[in-house]
Amino acid sequence: MLQVEVSPADLDAFVPDQVFDAHFEMWDAGEHEHFKGTFGVTLPTRFTDIQAACDWLHPGRQVGAAFIPFSFKPELIASVNEWASAQTRAGGDTCCTYFFVTPADDPEWVRQEVRRLGAIGLKSYHTFAAEKPTWEADIPQYMPEPLVKVAHEEGWVINMHLVKKEAVADPSNIHWIRHYCTTYPDMTLVLSHSARGFQPENNLRGLPQLVDLDNLYFDTSVNCEAFAHETIIRIMGHERLLYGSDFPCSHVLGRYIALGDSFAVLDADNPIFQAKHCAITPTLVGLEHLRSLKWACWSQKLTDTQVEDIFWNNAQRVFGTG
Repeated sequence: MLQVEVSPADLDAFVPDQVFDAHFEMWDAGEHEHFKGTFGVTLPTRFTDIQAACDWLHPGRQVGAAFIPFSFKPELIASVNEWASAQTRAGGDTCCTYFFVTPADDPEWVRQEVRRLGAIGLKSYHTFAAEKPTWEADIPQYMPEPLVKVAHEEGWVINMHLVKKEAVADPSNIHWIRHYCTTYPDMTLVLSHSARGFQPENNLRGLPQLVDLDNLYFDTSVNCEAFAHETIIRIMGHERLLYGSDFPCSHVLGRYIALGDSFAVLDADNPIFQAKHCAITPTLVGLEHLRSLKWACWSQKLTDTQVEDIFWNNAQRVFGTG
């Protein structure tokens, strides 16, 4: 097995003693083909995997997590929701779970299931939208408004992976984010991947149009562009930013990079790692991501206490964990 650097010294000094992972995905064993070549990943994901997974990135920390049950396969969604709930109970006060929904789900059924499983909110994904290609789907096509209304009535959190090329700068996305957050103020919306700001220019253009939304937050999951995190810290405030690993994607070798007017994912087999000037050893995406967050915090001159907010305190406020 290839040797992978674990928590280099520069990151060990940066990461606080307490780490709450606001984006830790729970996958069923049937999804294993998506994660060939990952390190420290077993499927299905168990609560006992959390500490081991975190030790690849930031060993020796007290950890908590918001689990995101996930499947590309409709027939596995019910079981993965049940599984994530069971793992949350095993984790105690420092863990919580979302409930994965599809656009076809009845809102009242969702209400009862979330209550039954003790979830803190909803997660959806664009692949279940009717629009083809789903990357062009408007937000209501994968997170319908009736589900957002229930989340508001129940005081839930919604985790959202934006699509469309311009992400948070896309006019339709801006419209629906504003509509959902202003119409349903008791719902908290968390945009994954630092607003899916893999091309940070989109954050620079889009975030100023959302700055007045008090119930809008962001998790950093797997975004390796420091400027994406910086835009959130500078425009929205560090209090709106939550650390998230996007496990198990964090445990793949490579890096997400801004490229042209979009972004690309470089895996370990990419020819770029065969550079003429030197040998480049790829590392875990999760470590690349942590370095980008470190650079963002340094650039914005955050104090140790503010860094602790991003890694722990902000999540306690959003999720109400211990």
